[in-house]
Amino acid sequence: MTSVPLSVLVIDDEPQIRRVVRNALKAEALAVGDAAEAPSVRALEAATGREGIDLAASELPALVILDLGLPDLTGIAVCREIRRWSQAPIIVLSARHEDTEKAALLDAGADDYMTKPFSSVELLARARAQLRRARQLGERSAPAERVTIGDLTVDLALRRVERHGAVVHLTPTEWALLRAFLEHPRKTLTHRQLFAAVWGNSEGDAQQYLRVYVGHLRRKIERDPMRPQYLQTEPGVGYRFEPDSDAPH
Repeated sequence: MTSVPLSVLVIDDEPQIRRVVRNALKAEALAVGDAAEAPSVRALEAATGREGIDLAASELPALVILDLGLPDLTGIAVCREIRRWSQAPIIVLSARHEDTEKAALLDAGADDYMTKPFSSVELLARARAQLRRARQLGERSAPAERVTIGDLTVDLALRRVERHGAVVHLTPTEWALLRAFLEHPRKTLTHRQLFAAVWGNSEGDAQQYLRVYVGHLRRKIERDPMRPQYLQTEPGVGYRFEPDSDAPH
């Protein structure tokens, strides 16, 4: 049986870069998991951020490869827009090396970051790793599209949190962290697991990052952030999400 082609969207204003990526994707298999035969790759191409966003919305690619040097929109803007409806992995390509830029992109929803010039072999390896991670997440039992946690209502499809009808504004990183907790209720998640779920393969002090962002999230969803009901700390290990906690408040 012929496998369904794997759609990969390449957003780059340089035709030669799109050609290099397209040829690499088509020349090498992007086998994921235990598939006996790697699927063929259907390369989608866009030269502007807006065109890329439109293609991402209409074609729902399995993977997005995004260059930062676009003529119309910033890479951060494109990441944030795609993340409004898609959890497809996003690999960013950039000629710049600043850590602050990398952190901002990861915060906006990117999953990985590569600097130019890049090796086609490394790009394919990272593409496989991101597709594998997305597949593993998809195979888990997904939470309901609409979840009630105490006086909070979380709409996963709309990426929206409300308390008594009022919107609770979350940053992309806070949303990614909440999503990770919702996917693993009542399970202790280590610092490493949570860091990977939110920031992918990037480097950093997982414990320090999480201390900061869990603190931000608690201030937005807990009645008393100093005595959290839902986001419980497992000292020295990580955190646990208790959706139906009846702890005093």
